[in-house]
Amino acid sequence: MDYLERNYLIIKERMIEQMQKSLELGRKLIDTELDTGLLNFIVKPIVKTFYDYWAKSEARSGTLKQIKITLDSGKQLLLNGKTQESFNKIIEENFPIYLANDQTDSQCSKSHKNYERLKQVAKETFRNYLREVVRFLEVKDEVNDYGDLCLIAFPSKDIAEQNLRKQLEFTDMGIKIVEEDSSMLKIPIGRKIIVRALRQGFKLTKKEFITSLNETYDNK
Repeated sequence: MDYLERNYLIIKERMIEQMQKSLELGRKLIDTELDTGLLNFIVKPIVKTFYDYWAKSEARSGTLKQIKITLDSGKQLLLNGKTQESFNKIIEENFPIYLANDQTDSQCSKSHKNYERLKQVAKETFRNYLREVVRFLEVKDEVNDYGDLCLIAFPSKDIAEQNLRKQLEFTDMGIKIVEEDSSMLKIPIGRKIIVRALRQGFKLTKKEFITSLNETYDNK
C-alpha cells in the first residue's frame, strides 16, 4: 500500500511541524506573561528554566511518541480491517501509551479530584485524532501535500470545519479543567502563569487553524 506510507509521512511531517510551532509559541507566551507582576523578577528564571527543560526533553519526546502511536494505530486499523469493534479495541490497547506521553497529564497529580475528568478528555481526544488520521491515511488519490490530503479526506469545508472545531473543543475542555483548579499541576511555582499561557496559546492556535482551513478550502 504505497499510498498508505505516503500519507503516513505527510501527516507525520505536518504533526511535527505543528508541535514545533506550539513549543515556540509557548516560550513566547511564557515571556509575555512574565513581563508583569512585582515578584516576577524572582519567578521568571525559575519558570523559564522549567519550560525550556520541559520543552526540549519531555514535551518533544512525549509528543513525538503520541504522534507515532496515533499514526501506527491508524495504519494498524486499516491493514487489519476498519470495523467499530477493531477501532474500540485499538483505543483500549493504545490509549495507556498515548496518555503516558501526554504533556498535560504528565504535569498533573493523579490523585487530584479532577484528574479522572482530565483523563477522560484525553481519551476522547485520542479517539477523535484516530478517526481523523484514518480518514487521511486511507486516501488513495494522487496528492502532493497536506493541503491536497485535506481536500480529499474532508471533501467539503463544512465537514473539515466540524472536525476541527470538535478537536478544539476537547482541547478547550482540558484547559478549563486545569483552570478550574490549578493545584492539580505538580509544578511547584508559576502555576497561574503556565495556565494563562495555555489559554492564550489555545486562542492563538485556534485562530491559526481556522485561517489555515479557510485558505485551503477557499483557494481550491
